[in-house]
Amino acid sequence: GQWYQRGVREAVVSTQSTGAMRQDGGYDKIIEAIKLMEKKPLEHIMEYDPTGGDDNRRRLTGQHETASIDEFSYGVAHRGASIRIPRQVDNDKKGYFEDRRPSSNADPYSVTNRIVMTICLGE
Repeated sequence: GQWYQRGVREAVVSTQSTGAMRQDGGYDKIIEAIKLMEKKPLEHIMEYDPTGGDDNRRRLTGQHETASIDEFSYGVAHRGASIRIPRQVDNDKKGYFEDRRPSSNADPYSVTNRIVMTICLGE
């Protein structure tokens, strides 16, 4: 059947940002980070789910305000995207982004580590 499940995005990644993203002109840094994450969707999905993606495959269907596990997307105030940029961040041109893909049983340290490796270390 189908179910509506939010995962851990509020607890783990709702305020994903670097210092540069929170400064004036930080919006460009947010987009740069998202573009880096777009290049490694599978690596992120694997870290965002302790079952290696099995739980997320059931949850990330593209329905019920989730993105499809098979497609990376981002958008402003888009609750059905992989990465959501809050409307206020778009208005202010600085702030943070939300990665909406981690499963509810994700290890927050693994999620954070994967994001840091991608957007800060280029790995």
